[in-house]
Amino acid sequence: MKRKIVEIDETKCTGCGLCANACHEGAIAMVDGKARLVKDDYCDGMGDCLPECPAGAIKIVEREAAAYDAEAVEKLKVEKLKGVESAMAKPKLTESPSPSTQHVPLPGGCPGKAMRQFNRSTEPAAAQAPGTAVSQSQLAQWPCQIRLVPVMAPFFNGAKLLIAADCTAYAYAAFHHDFMRGKVTIVGCPKLDPVDYSEKLTEILRENDIKSVTIVRMEVPCCGGLEMAAKKALQASGKFIPWQVVTISLDGRIIDS
Repeated sequence: MKRKIVEIDETKCTGCGLCANACHEGAIAMVDGKARLVKDDYCDGMGDCLPECPAGAIKIVEREAAAYDAEAVEKLKVEKLKGVESAMAKPKLTESPSPSTQHVPLPGGCPGKAMRQFNRSTEPAAAQAPGTAVSQSQLAQWPCQIRLVPVMAPFFNGAKLLIAADCTAYAYAAFHHDFMRGKVTIVGCPKLDPVDYSEKLTEILRENDIKSVTIVRMEVPCCGGLEMAAKKALQASGKFIPWQVVTISLDGRIIDS
């Protein structure tokens, strides 16, 4: 079948291995010091590996390729997740992990993608006027970028999911307090990321026990892409999940919810 798939220019590849680490499906491997697409049927064509390549050796092309084997990839992800959960349950004796943070490097992962879950206080916050600034972070996990976050992760289980446009946290002063508190937050910008978020969001909603979805976007038209992707994912997930959309104005006000 003809479909979109990754293509690697080995003449440009420097052998850094970042793309292999970024490939959640296991389609890319290092062979003789070069990155190679070793399994066509494991490549979903979404291109999570593209932004990781410092040499610009990777691109998405459309060609004849084996169909994407979602079942085989999911089995691989489950095995990796089991390894992550096992590591979280049994920290090394030589480490002294913070009581408020769980830090588990993903298999072969780059430091920026090491998965962390933060145990934020569940005590009610002090009363304050909506939109005023607060100092304590409410980020519940790492990573938070849609393109980097794993499809299956312990922090998604039973979570209230916040899908936010990158700019919203800068425009709305009390974003952490009013939106992120008690939620797992993932962010992205459809204008800057050359991918369709709906596919990955569908997988996250389908494979995890998500209790609710809040979409926070800016009033600018390009943010409509994030809202559309989230709505498409909600429909494609096959689940009934309560959801809402909140729109932030350019001067930092809630103008629609």
